Amino acid sequence: MNASASASLLAERARSGKPLGVGIIGLGAHGSWAERSHLPALRAVPGYELSALSTSSKESAERSGQVHGVPRVFGSAAELAACDEVDLVVVAVKVPHHRELVRTALSAGKSVLCEWPLGNGLAEAEDMARQARSRAVPTVVGLQARSHPAVVHARRLVADGYVGEVLSTTVVGSGGAWGATVGPRDHYVLDAANGATMLTIPFGHLLDGLASVLGEPEELRIRTASRRTWSMDRETGQRVPMTAADQVVATGRLPGGAVAAVHYRGGMSRGTGFRWEINGTEGDLVLTAPVGHLQLGPVTVEGGRSTSAGLAPLPVPESLVRVPGLDARADAPAYAVAHAYRRFLDDLCGDGTPVVPDFAHGAARHRSIESGLAAP
Repeated sequence: MNASASASLLAERARSGKPLGVGIIGLGAHGSWAERSHLPALRAVPGYELSALSTSSKESAERSGQVHGVPRVFGSAAELAACDEVDLVVVAVKVPHHRELVRTALSAGKSVLCEWPLGNGLAEAEDMARQARSRAVPTVVGLQARSHPAVVHARRLVADGYVGEVLSTTVVGSGGAWGATVGPRDHYVLDAANGATMLTIPFGHLLDGLASVLGEPEELRIRTASRRTWSMDRETGQRVPMTAADQVVATGRLPGGAVAAVHYRGGMSRGTGFRWEINGTEGDLVLTAPVGHLQLGPVTVEGGRSTSAGLAPLPVPESLVRVPGLDARADAPAYAVAHAYRRFLDDLCGDGTPVVPDFAHGAARHRSIESGLAAP
């Protein structure tokens, strides 16, 4: 079966209401990102069935299958991608392995959801986007912040004129993993060569969410600095070298002329985890969260306008909560991911303008970040 036919069958299956079979590459038995986010998300969204998983070895895959109750387990991505019961392959491993695993899944004619960052740098992301385009299969990149109900709520408020004409926007966020201490599982993000840095992860997710609400920033200028060159492992007390920047500052201009300023600081701030202000001629919106990752939430939306001198809660309308089985706070790692899965089904069914970003979008987001770094 050719890739175009596979894409048509995937859409037909989604429209019929039959669940899409999902195979996850990287669903470990204990503590993996896929376990904390994709697993509960898929189980909370009707229309998907977790059919298979693969890990680095057959033995570890069997352990994970037993723990999570997944019927088909494989010791390689190629075996998973060849499985007839898998319609959508989810790549949820470390960034340096993304391109190889995505190529394997695409070569099997399968639709692919790849975590963000899409590639280890722009060149890899563009290569993956080209491969996906040549295969003509639906793809998703894990930029799920724009699917978070609180971010969708903010987008609609701005579009409906709540703040009037946007004058400026300001974001301050904390990048916990790039601070004075680091967990034993997070050493890999301290090495800039791995492509999973504060710039690409929390800042990249924020930039995409911001663009979904206010439009793509123009004249984007990004500056980074390394104020810390090491972090201490919280369990062993050993120093771990840190080559990833722990300070990211960006400025830009939004469509219509409004200005934007973003500052991410490594570590957890005692003052501000995450604060995003949108200031306009008629009012203000403020989005806050305890952590600097917009895509992880929980996100609170407040606003004030007209003669109001302060802020008041602006609860997310129930109509925007598409996955009622998850709680925005208790299930924070899975919450936006689940809404992205829900919206991907909508996209496949042709219900309006596509919402979930594909590989071409992911490559463009990589390009915006690298172009901003290169700006004079």
